[in-house]
Order: sequence, then structure tokens, then C-alpha cells
Amino acid sequence: MKKDEFKEFVKKNPGLINYVKNNEMTWQKFYEIYDIYGEDENAWKDYIKKEEITENNKKISAGAGAISITDFINWFKNIDLDGLQQGIGNVQRVLGLVGELSNKNSSDEQKSTYKPRPLYKHFED
Repeated sequence: MKKDEFKEFVKKNPGLINYVKNNEMTWQKFYEIYDIYGEDENAWKDYIKKEEITENNKKISAGAGAISITDFINWFKNIDLDGLQQGIGNVQRVLGLVGELSNKNSSDEQKSTYKPRPLYKHFED
């Protein structure tokens, strides 16, 4: 039972995985700390940064995964609005050219299908 709670705690705090990967701590030592102190912030302050704690509390479900509000805000701040506007302008110009070409092609087809009646023939001749 306690082991499942520890697994959930690690899922909430994925920064612990880096300590094990970097050989700074072992899962056994982390489990012993969890067994003794539980999820007490004072026991984990050296291993879990405050940013991680607040970030984990702000997770939002977004389709298949989760994204934090801070990540979304940082992503939104990094958008180059001038570049975005220029890209939209380029797309509009391309669509305008395609529209003009399609109009020219359709008017050429209409002209080529029309065959004028010769002047010397009557309607029923």
C-alpha cells in the first residue's frame, strides 16, 4: 500500500527521477525518506524545487497530455507577432494569386467553348 503511494508521489514530482539517473540518490533512499516523513515539504525541500511544487498544482488537462499554465504563458510570450503577421500576409497573397489564376482559367475556358454562328447561315440552315 505504501509503495503505491510512493509511486504516486514520484509521478507528482518527476524531478526525483533526475537524482536517480545522475546517481545522486537511490530509489531505496527516497523510499526511506517517504516512509519516515511522508509528503512533508521540509523533508523534500532539498529534492523538490518550489517551482515544481507550484507547477504540479497548476496542471491542466490538454487532450492527450498535460501542460502547465506557466509553460503556456511562456510559450505565448515567445510568439513573434511580427513574423506571424508577415506569414499571414504571405498566405493571403498566395491565396489571392491562386484565385486570380483560377478566374483567368475559367474565363479562358468560357471563351474557348463559345463558337460564333457564321453570318451567312440562318437559324435552321
